[in-house]
Amino acid sequence: MTGFLCTGNEAHSRWKVLKSEYKEGVQEVEALISTLQDRMDKLHHKRDRLTNLVTALENKKDLSLQMGESLQTAYNALRVCEGQLAQLRMETDATLDRSADWQHLRDALQGYVEETQGVMQCRLLSVGSSELCVELRPRSCGSSSGQLEPLRLTVTWSPDDHFHLQVYQGTAGLLEVSMKGCLSHLSAALLEVMQCYTSQGEMLAEIQALHSRFAIDWRPGQRLLVFLKTASSVCNLGVEEGYPSRGTATLISVRRDGELVDNAVLQPPQKTPSLTEWLEFLSSSPYV
Repeated sequence: MTGFLCTGNEAHSRWKVLKSEYKEGVQEVEALISTLQDRMDKLHHKRDRLTNLVTALENKKDLSLQMGESLQTAYNALRVCEGQLAQLRMETDATLDRSADWQHLRDALQGYVEETQGVMQCRLLSVGSSELCVELRPRSCGSSSGQLEPLRLTVTWSPDDHFHLQVYQGTAGLLEVSMKGCLSHLSAALLEVMQCYTSQGEMLAEIQALHSRFAIDWRPGQRLLVFLKTASSVCNLGVEEGYPSRGTATLISVRRDGELVDNAVLQPPQKTPSLTEWLEFLSSSPYV
């Protein structure tokens, strides 16, 4: 099987894009923090002036009963100012948290690229504030059956530095995978998923190629391949662990018009037929 090689230049180019995105995020955060700081300084100055006013009014309140209303107005303005300062502190904390999220994302992606560039090709499809979508394509595994389709998966992470990785079966033929763990273990989790995929590479590449030729349904949990020859003819083939090097594909059952067909009359000329040979034989057999 041929595959897509991840070159050093491609990994470096991808990293430059990620680095640029990270720098833009940091610049945005720094600009926002500077604006918030200016506003806080102005409010501090305003609060000082109001405090001085309150002090002056307190000293003069005995001189005029009318000063009481002005004093209350100043107190109210001071409370509003304190509330605005508290709100700005919350906004500043949220901005700093956003900056930390960018840092975590950058570190996770950098570690992933460094650890996986010799094993697979990675394409970042999208990045959100707490989610990214990645396409993984293994390098060539030496199979003659074809090349493996890329795996698409999503990774989400939470404020407590944990991730949730979800791989969907699609047409790739791999069991749906869901993994959770610390964000620092994300690279290891991605490698584990890809190693599981490539360990079944020759079988999955053959099944993926058969999808374009026959009406089939691969059920990885049962290791069962269902071949729909016609609307009334259905064949079930079992695939042993280790296929094709250490396992075989066998015909389990054939139903035609709802009736079981005798498997004894259905045997390809090959001693240990592959899935492709089985389907080619069954598609041309008059008994099916």
